[in-house]
This record gives sequence, C-alpha cells and structure tokens, in this order.
Amino acid sequence: MNRRELIVLTDAVLITCVVPRGAADAVVRAAQNAGARNAAISYARGTGARDRLGARGMSTDVEKEIVHVIDTAAHADRIIEAMVAAGGLADPGSGFIYVIPLEKAATWVPAGVAGKLTG
Repeated sequence: MNRRELIVLTDAVLITCVVPRGAADAVVRAAQNAGARNAAISYARGTGARDRLGARGMSTDVEKEIVHVIDTAAHADRIIEAMVAAGGLADPGSGFIYVIPLEKAATWVPAGVAGKLTG
C-alpha cells in the first residue's frame, strides 16, 4: 500500500482580505498570479464606520467577501501587494487585509510540489 504523508509547514501565514461583494474573484486571480497556491472565498456582512454615519451610511454595501490564502511567509509580501492592488485597498472603504502567522499548517501535497514548499 502506498503510504501518504502530510506535509507540515512551520513558516506559513494566513492572509485574509476583506473586500466588497463582487471583488473577490479579481483578488484571488491576482494572488494566484503572484504565486499563491490556494485561496478560499467566504461571504459576510460587515459593520463599522458606516453604522455611525446615519442615513448617509445606508448607501454603503454591507455585503463582503473574505479571501483566505495560506502560503509560506517568504511569499507573503508578493501576494499581499498583488491582492492590495487588485482589490483597490488604497481607496477609502474598499476593504482591508491582514496577515496571521501560523504555528503549523498541514495537508497532503503532491510529491512534485512538496520539495518546493519545504526545500
């Protein structure tokens, strides 16, 4: 029987980018073009400064998309730059991005890719 082993990354980060609904696909494409190997999109309803604006804030879209990317810390800056540009995060109210270091991340990885991740 062919035994499958998990690859455990110890220099991984979770990049999370919150953008208005409809913007996540472009952010994911940019992350992949920058070398990200994976991405997940989830949906949320946002709150924040809009709640303090009264009736004026009603025109702000509260539907959000959240893009999660896990990759090595060495690739993070390049991926973040691409995601920021694609999501227009320099514009007010366009979203935000943050990075969390992961102590460990594990999954099965094909042999041809495993050496690139751990080597």
